[in-house]
Amino acid sequence: MSDTLESLKRRKQSAAELASVVRTMKAMAASNISQYEMAVQSLKDYYRTISLGLYACFTNEGILIFPSNEIKKNKSLTIAIFFGSDQGLVGRFNDILTRFAIQILKNITGEKVIWAVGERMDAELKDAGMAPVKVFNVPNSVTAITPLVNDILIKSEELRERNPEYCLTMFYNSPATGEGYRQENQQLLPLDKSWEQEIKKLKWPSKKLPQVIGGAEITLRVLIREYLFVSIYKACAESLASENASRLEAMQRAEKNIGEISDDLNQSYNRLRQSSIDEELFDIMAGFEALKKEILKK
Repeated sequence: MSDTLESLKRRKQSAAELASVVRTMKAMAASNISQYEMAVQSLKDYYRTISLGLYACFTNEGILIFPSNEIKKNKSLTIAIFFGSDQGLVGRFNDILTRFAIQILKNITGEKVIWAVGERMDAELKDAGMAPVKVFNVPNSVTAITPLVNDILIKSEELRERNPEYCLTMFYNSPATGEGYRQENQQLLPLDKSWEQEIKKLKWPSKKLPQVIGGAEITLRVLIREYLFVSIYKACAESLASENASRLEAMQRAEKNIGEISDDLNQSYNRLRQSSIDEELFDIMAGFEALKKEILKK
């Protein structure tokens, strides 16, 4: 009986230690969600400034988005960037995004090259038959996002020089109110006419438009690069917020399960302990009755 009680004590202690770890991971996930969401919010003003600058450039006559002819509809090369996770305990975070992307990429013609952000995403894509040719590390903080974005931009510029008609697209998870997260697909390049029309819908805050001083085309290219920077940064930050939201949800389920297991262990321990006490009382009572009979015989 004592061995069984001792075993239950060890299991209760293990459950308590695991619950402590889960609570810590839960708190870290909640804190990370907050910082990444704040990073996305802080981009809004800058994104609007860049967008207004693009609007000003597009309203000046003679400025072209592309110096070359119209971009072909069927791209000869498509670069797809997947933002996933390096660590586990995120449920189907990587799996759902991969399945979402497969349905879109199968309708795109030409060569497809995959870039993955995150080792877990790399493994998921390999299992799906889309082995990435390049894998980036997932940023572990807000400050680590900028170097990643710059690295992606540099490598995309290198590809653009060799193949001006290539397509650059992103797949990532984005936080959704009441739904955890949703899957997103955003085409970054080429900047086509539909993209230009969306930018032109923006309203300038004053009656007079600013003048573009210097080379208008150079200014436009700089603004486009900043637009790409903000877009990739936003996708990465939203992916990180979604990853931590998924981990938080997993930790909440784990906390609930551990609580239920602990309750069962406590009940089993109390029952066994009470049974042990009852047996000791019965032994005492039996001894007392035996002693009483011996005394009465005398």
